Amino acid sequence: MTNEFGDEAMDLKEHKGHYAVVEFDAEDEIFVGHIAGIADLVGFHAKTVTDFETAFHEAVDDYLEILAKAAG
Repeated sequence: MTNEFGDEAMDLKEHKGHYAVVEFDAEDEIFVGHIAGIADLVGFHAKTVTDFETAFHEAVDDYLEILAKAAG
């Protein structure tokens, strides 16, 4: 499987003011990512670029929902 994002970690997509950071795990052949700046809270992975983008958007939406609930 070719690394569809490039060989190094990079900022990928922006969604609602947040950015994805992604690396390709060659051993497991998956893309592993997190929302920039909050890696400890929100992580996700996927086999394809399309799946990664979907997972990233869902992670941002979930994160924003958690923040909204915490704010009351």
